Formats: sequence, C-alpha cells, structure tokens
Amino acid sequence: MIDAQDYAEFARFLSECCGLVLGENRQYLVASRLSRLLGEFGYQKVEDLLRALRQSGNPTLKSRVIDAMTTNETSWFRDGYPFEILRQVVLPELEARKKPIRIWSAACSSGQEPYSIAMVVAEWEASFPPKSSPVSILATDLSESVLAEARSGLYDGLSIVRGLTPERRQKYFDTLENGHRIKPDIQRRVRFQKLNLMDSYSLLGKFDVVFCRNVLIYFSADTKRRIFDGLARQIDPGGYLFVGASESVSSYTEAFEIVRTPQGSLLRRRP
Repeated sequence: MIDAQDYAEFARFLSECCGLVLGENRQYLVASRLSRLLGEFGYQKVEDLLRALRQSGNPTLKSRVIDAMTTNETSWFRDGYPFEILRQVVLPELEARKKPIRIWSAACSSGQEPYSIAMVVAEWEASFPPKSSPVSILATDLSESVLAEARSGLYDGLSIVRGLTPERRQKYFDTLENGHRIKPDIQRRVRFQKLNLMDSYSLLGKFDVVFCRNVLIYFSADTKRRIFDGLARQIDPGGYLFVGASESVSSYTEAFEIVRTPQGSLLRRRP
C-alpha cells in the first residue's frame, strides 16, 4: 500500500505537471495504473517507482507515468451533437466569412475526435454548393504514446466500432490484417502536436473553433480558470468552443456566451 507521504507527493507532482487532481484515498488507482511500469523500469514495488520519479528526474520515467495516469477514454463522434452543430451551423457560418478556417482538438487522445472532425469537414466540403474556405485541423495531447497511435491512424476491431456507423467505417477506413487504418484523405487533414494544457498556447495561433471536451473535469477550479482563459485568448471573437456535455465555463470565465441551436448548445467567444 502506498503510504500517505508518497501519495501526497505524487498527487502534487501530477497537479503541477499536468493539472490532474487525484483527490483523497485514490492509492488503489495509482497502484493499479503504475504497476504495469514496474517491469519496464526494473522496480519491485510502486513505492520504489514513486521515489525514483521524485529523485532521479528521469524524463522517460516521467513521461511514462503521465501516460499511465492520464485518462484516454474516447470514441468516434462522441455525444453526436457537437459534430452536427459543426456541420450544420458552425462551418456554414464560418464559410460566409470567406477566410481560412482553423480548428483545434485539444487533449485529442488517440485521435478519434480530430479524425471525426475531419470526416465532418470532408462531408461538408463535398456538399452543394462547393466550399471555398480551406479548413485546417490541429490536434494536441500531452501524451507521446497516444499521439503516436493517433498519427498511425491504425485502430483495432473494438475501437473502430465505438461511435462509427457501418457506412463511415467502409468509406473512411481500409481493413488490414492487424486492424483498420484511416484513409489518407482523412489522415492528412489532421496535424498532431504535443502540448500540455498547463503550458502557453500562444505559439499555436488563433482558431475559429476549439474542441476541449471531457478533460477539464479532472482539473482543479484554479486550473480550469487558467485553461479557459488561455483558450479564450486563442479563439477569435465570434469563434466557438465545444466542451463536454457535463462541463460548464460560467464559473471560470466570462469570455464566452452560450449559443443554443436545434442540435444542441455550444459557446461563442464574446467580442
């Protein structure tokens, strides 16, 4: 069992490096997620690994620990309605502005969200009348391992069925012996980059649309406030922010207003 001091120091480490809040009495969660790393780094007990993390400054160990503790639960077209809003409301409005459209998928995990966005954009572009505004999609995550998976575009039989219709599976994926690979036309629409949401976003430039969904629920109130302020600075006035269905920004920033559509609600950056 992880003792109280080791647990408190590890919780502080996670909070400082990536904003995650463990809460009290989650030793079992830490032990179960980190136990798989013991053989990889040659430790007998989780406590030994935690002490090495604190004392050695090993960047590989730090990265693997963050990967293990980060929740990467995701699916294709998660919740459905944000992607319908994007296709039916947001993209047509941005097209009318007659300028390039930039979309950011923050905390993209293994790529299902940005690739879902890319499918929506491809379908919208193919609809009548022809569209003239080019769309670029940036996807970021702090985990090197999930970014590698996302860049590969290769998914197993279980993950491919979560949220994808048979029609989209057939249209956008090639079936291989070792899984299903997303087709090049969709894959090349997305650029993946490592980014910790605790860091500055200024070098990313401005965006018309940001998806930051189902990740901030794990953060403290102060961290949420800091991240929402950072997102607001990167979204052009009149641009849009999608958050998770159970997430709210009203307690953390006044930079956004709620927009209600027949498909559901989203947030718009105030002027």
